[in-house]
Amino acid sequence: MNHPWMTRAGEASCIMSIQKRPDLELEEGSPEYAVVHAIVETRQRLRITQSELAKRTGIDQGDISKLERGTRNPSLKLLKRLANGLGMELKIDFVPISKDSAISSMELEDDYFTVEESR
Repeated sequence: MNHPWMTRAGEASCIMSIQKRPDLELEEGSPEYAVVHAIVETRQRLRITQSELAKRTGIDQGDISKLERGTRNPSLKLLKRLANGLGMELKIDFVPISKDSAISSMELEDDYFTVEESR
């Protein structure tokens, strides 16, 4: 069964077709909305409750509820714990907004830093 929020490998994806969720207090189409939507959809697909996810992650169920409603801004550490509890790996991409406004990788290397994934 293919869903717009699933990749071929079965991973939840933050780059997805987002359906309207009136219960979220986030701007539809925002990265925050996409992250919350991916967490909720994955949890529901796995058929686990917020309480079960809390047990898997050590995160308070109330905090998971706030996150899913969009009233809590999660840290990267929290997102990693949630991903692990959902049997997922957290991946974050920086994607250029447009060709004109994007900083080239050459500029990054020359001026400040490069971002590399470590394994």
